[in-house]
Amino acid sequence: MKIIAKFSFKGGKNFITKHHKKELREIEELISSVDASVLKTKISKEKTMKGKVLYSPIGLNKKFKELFLKKKWKTVRINVRTEVPELGKKYIHKGFREIDAVKNKLGVEVQFGKYAFMVYNVAAKMTIFNKQGLIDSGIEIVPMISLAKQMSTGVSYFEQMKTDLEYRGISNIDIPVLVIGVDV
Repeated sequence: MKIIAKFSFKGGKNFITKHHKKELREIEELISSVDASVLKTKISKEKTMKGKVLYSPIGLNKKFKELFLKKKWKTVRINVRTEVPELGKKYIHKGFREIDAVKNKLGVEVQFGKYAFMVYNVAAKMTIFNKQGLIDSGIEIVPMISLAKQMSTGVSYFEQMKTDLEYRGISNIDIPVLVIGVDV
């Protein structure tokens, strides 16, 4: 795979280049080592693409996870709980949040899935991990629209995310993030 575009959110490019130069280089090398051609294995069942061979989002995510683990990046999971008194008897919702890879306080999310998860990663999940003291900045790896068109419908893509983050603007709780758009 190759890096096509980068979008710096809340000074992400400068912050990560200054504080995580080694990790950024490692991520760039990792991306270029992915041979996506072997992951074009999904046979579409969708009406508009029935029978077409597509890139497998699950396969791509699995490959990235495997490569991050080889480079000693850790998947980090935190348990969460919150009371919901409206449900009575001190109802407590329990769950977890997980980030794909963390090394030296740099968090990485690889998103080849549905659109809603892409912005959630930057606008909510990375903020949660920052508040817990686990990361100080993040990188979001997403497909360019040209790659997303060769995947299932509804897959998120760089151009969409950049537009939303620009229109959303920056909040005081946001952290520096570098969004990286990739293609085959």
